[in-house]
Amino acid sequence: MRTDLGAAGLFAGCLCVTPLAAGQTPGLAPQPVTSEAYTAPRTSSGQPDLEGIWTQNFLILMEASPNAPLTLPEPAAKAMAAAVAKGVSSGFDKQLDPEVPALMQVTDGLPIVRGERRTRSVVEPADGRLPYTDAARKESSRGYGSNQADNPEERPNWERCVTSLGLPPISGMYTTSANPRQIIQTRDAIVLHTEYGDEARIIPLTSTHKPAELTSSLGDSIAHWEGDTLVIETVRLPAKDRVRAFSNLIVPTTGKVIERYTRLSENELLYQYTVIDPSTYTAPWLAEYSLYRTDQRMFEHACHEGNYSLPNILKAQRIEDARKAAGKPKSPGAN
Repeated sequence: MRTDLGAAGLFAGCLCVTPLAAGQTPGLAPQPVTSEAYTAPRTSSGQPDLEGIWTQNFLILMEASPNAPLTLPEPAAKAMAAAVAKGVSSGFDKQLDPEVPALMQVTDGLPIVRGERRTRSVVEPADGRLPYTDAARKESSRGYGSNQADNPEERPNWERCVTSLGLPPISGMYTTSANPRQIIQTRDAIVLHTEYGDEARIIPLTSTHKPAELTSSLGDSIAHWEGDTLVIETVRLPAKDRVRAFSNLIVPTTGKVIERYTRLSENELLYQYTVIDPSTYTAPWLAEYSLYRTDQRMFEHACHEGNYSLPNILKAQRIEDARKAAGKPKSPGAN
């Protein structure tokens, strides 16, 4: 059973699910790792079959936590998940978003990849830390969003619902099970449909990017197969989404995003991603987590809060401008 979130509910921590059979709900025990080699079934065009709806409901932390190894046994993983859930819940204004504390009690704990509980999604470098430059690390620590409110054009894309949780890479942060992913395949293209934001990326199987003038708000993506792995390359992502909402991951418009989808079993789909940009990262890195097959439906997603709130956002900035001109301190909570 899935609980859909409001926009503020995305802050609820990073999430995935164990494999779900028909009628089952999150909360299953980790699945055993098989030693048998798995070969994905094929579509009618001979491609590895990734079609279906895949989801997640885990507390995925992107970078390494102090003194936490990459994997943990079940008791330690359960304790760490409880601590993370408590921290996220207590860090929120319960009047602003009362869903968060409840949602933190119904996750499936730390993510499961190949049958192991993971404490983070970054697996390379081995220390589990993103290899930011010093300047990029400082930028990430300041957080997402925009302090500019002179004009509507200065507000971030996610606030205006122009982009949402389908923007590559899909870091897994703060999505709970409200963002299942549907994959549709044809001989010449792949469609990746994410529920939160109702975004559909139609990705051609080609080696050539479109002209810059045809770039969408989700960047320009092309795909190819490397054995049984679907590899997607995306360039020219929106500059207004440089620092991602809810994860603070930096993805410059000059960068390149590489995503990989590999089916590990009938129910498990491994998702791997990296961002290539020498101005932001000092070395290559890799993050990964698993999605699991579900029989739940995709639902239409509506997002207009930021558009409805835009007059008040701009008006609040005018009030702050007037206070500053009068020599008064900032209002509580102002940028």
